[in-house]
Amino acid sequence: MTQQATAILKLLHFNEQDLIPAVIQEAKTKQVLTLCYMNREALIKSLEEGRVYVYRRSQRRLMLKGETSGHIQRIRQVLIDCEGKSLVFLVDQHVAACHAGYVSCYFRQVKRDGSIATLGRRAFDPKKVYRAT
Repeated sequence: MTQQATAILKLLHFNEQDLIPAVIQEAKTKQVLTLCYMNREALIKSLEEGRVYVYRRSQRRLMLKGETSGHIQRIRQVLIDCEGKSLVFLVDQHVAACHAGYVSCYFRQVKRDGSIATLGRRAFDPKKVYRAT
């Protein structure tokens, strides 16, 4: 384990499922791309490789963000909140972060009248990237 990983792990408080939430944000624009969860293994691997790994709760497995699409996230900076209960990763996003094809998973805006607006356009067609296996 790297010195960086050892230092960070000493500051963190994982939840009862041994997970910690991590906000993924584009380094240049500061746009929030997604919220994910990491276990210790995902965090250590992310720090060692410089690419974001997450723990897929639905599949109960470690996953490289972008392993299917190729839309990886290169880590520029890691931030820890004041209580050590969450992380922010500033990344360089390749293509898009969202499985629905948008750059950010936060592409829907709630208007004052209660209507929902879609922000931006799809960066890719998810049907072409995530073919049924």
